[in-house]
Amino acid sequence: MRPEERLYYLFDRYIGDSASVEELEELKVFLHDPSYEETAKNHLLSLLGSTEPMAVGSEVRLQAVLRRIKEEEPTLRKTPEPYSHRSPVLRRWWAVAALLAGTAVAVWLLVRPKTPEPAVTARKPLVHDRAPGRNVAVLTLADGSSITLDSAHNGLLAQQGATSVTKSADGALAYQPAKGAGTVAVYNTLTTPRGGQYRLLLPDGSQVWLNAASSISYPTAFTGSERSVTITGEAYFEIAANAAMPFRVHVNTPQGQKDIRVLGTHFNVKAYSDETTVTTTLLEGSVGLGNTVLKPGEQGQWRADGTMQVDPHANIEEAVAWKNGMFHFEGADVTEVMRQLSRWYDVDVIFRGKVPDAKFEGEIPRNSNLTEVFKILQLSNVHFTVEDKKVIVEQ
Repeated sequence: MRPEERLYYLFDRYIGDSASVEELEELKVFLHDPSYEETAKNHLLSLLGSTEPMAVGSEVRLQAVLRRIKEEEPTLRKTPEPYSHRSPVLRRWWAVAALLAGTAVAVWLLVRPKTPEPAVTARKPLVHDRAPGRNVAVLTLADGSSITLDSAHNGLLAQQGATSVTKSADGALAYQPAKGAGTVAVYNTLTTPRGGQYRLLLPDGSQVWLNAASSISYPTAFTGSERSVTITGEAYFEIAANAAMPFRVHVNTPQGQKDIRVLGTHFNVKAYSDETTVTTTLLEGSVGLGNTVLKPGEQGQWRADGTMQVDPHANIEEAVAWKNGMFHFEGADVTEVMRQLSRWYDVDVIFRGKVPDAKFEGEIPRNSNLTEVFKILQLSNVHFTVEDKKVIVEQ
């Protein structure tokens, strides 16, 4: 059997949920070999009867499916069980079918309620659509004036003391203190609306990715014994190491201000006012939360009652998916999914009747239009109607 034929066979077994542990491992070997990448993608399309070249966005979707296969942990397999709320069998066919459903969605698994599904009835169509968020933010300078960054020119935007404020060719906001000049710290604030995100390069070289409906206030030059910034919403940090000047993130929460102490590290902070917890997820280095020091792979959770809990096995992929251009759900309920979608698509959510009890697992590229996302989510028997900036959710 030629290698290509073996690859086709393994894919067919995998899609049908009948691959053994050994066959899954063999398939992953093929997928990690760059010389078989195009063959694998073309076969995925052919399984669904597609003979057309890949449309714009299909490449991202195919890569998402292939990546999930490569990362899957092998488990002992039995005869596939009926699809249920806790079934370990992945609905791989939906994962692949989503690629050609006219969407930009690569959903790996939709977890449905245990109860039998009612017959699908006619529903009001998704009337309007919403484009995904983009690089949009407003910079507020020390004198109170503001600059809308998405429409600002590249190059020098402002001078803040001895620091130049620039917009790079890739759209990032950067601060460049003049060498040898006296440093007078004044504060700027970067704010993203719902439907916006932005990347910031701080004066010390640290990088910050700001998610939708978030803000960060920071000095235009770091002076003294520490570097400190204040955030609301969600931000991912890659901090430039400087043991002589530790980094500190102040987080405004309903329970008051919380501090995160940092040396040189990569971490994510999620502190939206409509979330029940404030989470700090550590990827590299170390951070201090109160009397607790997180290690890589851990997540600190400040709860509504002010207590702090550490998850030693944090889901890193889920925590930073937004920064990598994805929604990532693992057992997320409808309200959690809709909170994320409302921020990214700038919509208001209305639940009509009882909140559906479905849960979702999977990945969705954040560059998908909103109705493309809903076409897949509706497979879980949750229905959505889009009307301008309003989304109606019903069972």
